Amino acid sequence: MVVLSQLLLDQIVIKTCKPINNPTTFSPSIIPTIDLCNPDAKSMVVKACKEFGFFKVKNHGVPIQMMADLEDEARKFFSLPQINKESAGFPNPFGYGNKNIGRNGDIGWVEYLLLSASPDFIAQICLAIFPENPDVFRYAIVNYIGKMKKMAVQILEMIAEGLNVGREGKNVLSKMIKDEKSDSYFRLNHYPPRPDPDEGLLGFGEHTDPQIISILRSNNTAGLQISAQDGTWLSVPPDDHSFFILVGDCLQVMTNGRFKSVKHRVLADNKKSRISMIFFAGPPLCEKITPLSCIMNPGEESLYEDFTWWDYKKSAYQSRLSDDRLSRFVKRNPMP
Repeated sequence: MVVLSQLLLDQIVIKTCKPINNPTTFSPSIIPTIDLCNPDAKSMVVKACKEFGFFKVKNHGVPIQMMADLEDEARKFFSLPQINKESAGFPNPFGYGNKNIGRNGDIGWVEYLLLSASPDFIAQICLAIFPENPDVFRYAIVNYIGKMKKMAVQILEMIAEGLNVGREGKNVLSKMIKDEKSDSYFRLNHYPPRPDPDEGLLGFGEHTDPQIISILRSNNTAGLQISAQDGTWLSVPPDDHSFFILVGDCLQVMTNGRFKSVKHRVLADNKKSRISMIFFAGPPLCEKITPLSCIMNPGEESLYEDFTWWDYKKSAYQSRLSDDRLSRFVKRNPMP
């Protein structure tokens, strides 16, 4: 259980969204839901990325039991005594965290375990947490990440085909995830029930994900909200059998703004705990993040200055969650 002082509580309590039948709640029928086995899936994925920056996938090929097993292992971890969890407190940003999100003052009603997707790193941290029997947790995480990488590659290749990349080939995006130096992360979040049923409690503040895409799965507890293009916050009904895909900042740049990275946040539930599992599909650190030349129209210029993924990460580490982290890379119009 996360325990916060009243001062910290006052800082992160926000008013709840309006009731379920209010227009600010996402109707399940509105959420772009894509069957990955559908022959038209690639065009549907592109449409969802342009209109929402967000969609749900089904028939994804990930066994339900695999998801349930990792969720069970996550519960065991978050149920450990605090001193045991803190044994996974590896150097920032990896390892166990409680309340503090990043290093620039953001806090939330959350505890988490942030991991590099590297099997060697996962083995190291699982040994620190469960020195007598690390393999069960390690096995659950590594196998799950393997499925997430496969899904990320599949979706990115659908996007490439849907964008008609032509001679560049459908792997123009997915090759960055397949690369052995891919800088991908995996995160387990635990949001305990909030203590005051009459107030909304910010579990994780509003932000966009910096990577190419994120693949999110949570248990059957509400809390996820995304920001519509008009700024309205939309509550997303939970679905523990499906995955939610979020466009990240890198993909926004790579499509030269055709896709928009989706701003999202999490509110804590007042009755049930929420566990989410997120795979962040990232490029190698040295990868140049620039619009794909194969989709640019004649005469179209990049909206962004050139930068590498490492450049972006360094900048993001110096920002707050809600900052527009891409703004510093947007090209400025030259002075007349």
